[in-house]
Amino acid sequence: MGLFDDLRLAWSTGRRLVASRLTQRRLHRVLRQRAPLPQDRFEIGVYFADGAVNLYQIRQWYRPLQELSARWPVLILSRSPGAAEQILRETELPMAYARRVVDLEQVVQEQPLKVILYVNQNSRNFQMMRYGRRWHVFINHGESDKMYMTTNQFKAYDYSLIAGQAARDRLGRVLWDYDFDKRALPIGRPQADHFTGQLPYVPDERTVVLYAPTWEGDRAAAAYGSVASHGRALVAALLATGRHRVVYRPHPRSGVVDSAYGAANREIVAMIERANAADPTARHIHDTGSDLGWQLAASDVAIVDISAMVYDRLATGKPILVTRPLSADAEIDPGGYLADAEWLSADAAGNIVERVDALGLDDAAQARLAGWVEHYFGDVTPGATTRRLHAAIEHLMAEWQRHAEVHGADPIDDRYDPEDDRNE
Repeated sequence: MGLFDDLRLAWSTGRRLVASRLTQRRLHRVLRQRAPLPQDRFEIGVYFADGAVNLYQIRQWYRPLQELSARWPVLILSRSPGAAEQILRETELPMAYARRVVDLEQVVQEQPLKVILYVNQNSRNFQMMRYGRRWHVFINHGESDKMYMTTNQFKAYDYSLIAGQAARDRLGRVLWDYDFDKRALPIGRPQADHFTGQLPYVPDERTVVLYAPTWEGDRAAAAYGSVASHGRALVAALLATGRHRVVYRPHPRSGVVDSAYGAANREIVAMIERANAADPTARHIHDTGSDLGWQLAASDVAIVDISAMVYDRLATGKPILVTRPLSADAEIDPGGYLADAEWLSADAAGNIVERVDALGLDDAAQARLAGWVEHYFGDVTPGATTRRLHAAIEHLMAEWQRHAEVHGADPIDDRYDPEDDRNE
């Protein structure tokens, strides 16, 4: 059995290596056909060291960054060939592919980068953070009350752009001796100003229900996913009414850890296909698209797990149901919105139709929701959060200029260390 496992591991590793090399070759062909990046142009870098599976983390920033680049040129720095290949297809933002540290070094030498933005906590962020004389800024890939949002790693960055008062309160409980007034800049949720996209159906009298579960998680404390515990029952009930339209948007990592979770996901997809075949006018949606926005804006009710989707939806001010994790070990913040949320337990998932119908008529629930929107995001009128993002970047640029004048005569030593590439 041990030999069989070793052979299977070797085969899997070999396949991944071959696939990676093929991707790199395709990517280099595309890059050779493009004009080289202009030197001495880009002031903002967006660093992304992850592979294609986590592109959702940067993808949601494309449109806010595109708008930002009209004033301060923005360059995406990708370390993975698979991610770089897709980024080139998905956005018009310029991208530099820097697989090795020496490639990263070249970008740093050629571009006047003043602000580096990070959307996640990848350990290879530190290969970029070694470069001083610029601000390293954590912008995250969403707002939530998950334990990920209170990591002490926030201290590694010069600044963090946070959503609002809720984020500051949450971090304030765990980050000791942290200067929030200086280093945590509230901007709201800029993505909410770009919640767009073409509806894949013609609106009608059906009630649109978005079901957007997260993945199963890689440990018990983060087991927030509901696909296996809630999903099949609630989707089946909604599909059966003839007066609801289901938009099912599973997390792209669903089933990565737990094969049973992946099987439940596939079962839900099959249920939607059968329902559409039986009634083509239903137009239920299995949504795997890269655009996130129309789903949140168009749905009458959203059913979400504990994840950033709670807070993406919260920014719209529209009704939300949050699935209660089946695992007793799943950590839930008792002090934020989740303490006052409309919960859906696994044993009540089959009664989802009644819950959806009642929620849309509950004025008290809507009033509570409005209060939490303000607490998490501040002013969410169209354009307000984008203005705060731009003001935050303008502040960082001004601070960069002030420090550059103070340290203009300091010696510079950013020499490339070949040891860094041993762990690329």
